Amino acid sequence: MSGHSKWHSIKHKKMAMDARKGKIFTKIIKEIMVATKTGGPNPETNPRLRLAIEKAKSVNMPNENIQRAIKKGTGEEGGVNYEQVTYEGYGPGGVAIFVEVLTDNKNRSASEIRSIFSRHNGNLAGAGSVSWIFERKGLISVKKENVDEDKLMSIILDAGAEDMRIEKDTYDVITSPENFEDVKKVIEMNKIPIENAGITYIPKNTVSLEGKEAEQLLKLLDELEESDDVQNVYANFDISDEILEKIEK
Repeated sequence: MSGHSKWHSIKHKKMAMDARKGKIFTKIIKEIMVATKTGGPNPETNPRLRLAIEKAKSVNMPNENIQRAIKKGTGEEGGVNYEQVTYEGYGPGGVAIFVEVLTDNKNRSASEIRSIFSRHNGNLAGAGSVSWIFERKGLISVKKENVDEDKLMSIILDAGAEDMRIEKDTYDVITSPENFEDVKKVIEMNKIPIENAGITYIPKNTVSLEGKEAEQLLKLLDELEESDDVQNVYANFDISDEILEKIEK
């Protein structure tokens, strides 16, 4: 879990950096539109939309942008019709990679994703080839400095969490997707600051990498993240903190 969790933390920091450049807004707007289209415009009854709005607010997206995206999702203001597509493949060292895409042109997206994999010693695979390696879970990260370990453990287990994993700087609370909101609310009610939270895919096992393969994988993941059509990237790798921290620079 260590490598995967570290990557999750780095992505959170990169998202904040990208927000300052406005790069992340387009992806969040897509997510709000699709969430609205599939679950309705009320965040109280649409958990996916609620999470998307929280993400938008975390990067200081203006409320008018959020409301416009919701209206586009309902068809009130027109808008592009985005499709949800997933791609599965392998990176350097046999690392499993699962990619979630929102696109208005599946052919364009497939070509771009395939090209990115090829450039970094990876290859796309068929549907179901790697998805079985990942479990859909809720993940809530809390900085260690903000709460006592035993206190947090007691709170989250009573609320229905499945596990708490201790990382270098954070406690990572794992929940089922169904219990995610309940656990998150209890943490917030206890006035414990949340570093980041969301529904994610967590690997059942990991592949250890170092040297050239590790660097190739990080470049592959980074370029996938940069693609306009890609919403989320998940991979079952474990790489030392020293190598991972290079991409923060």
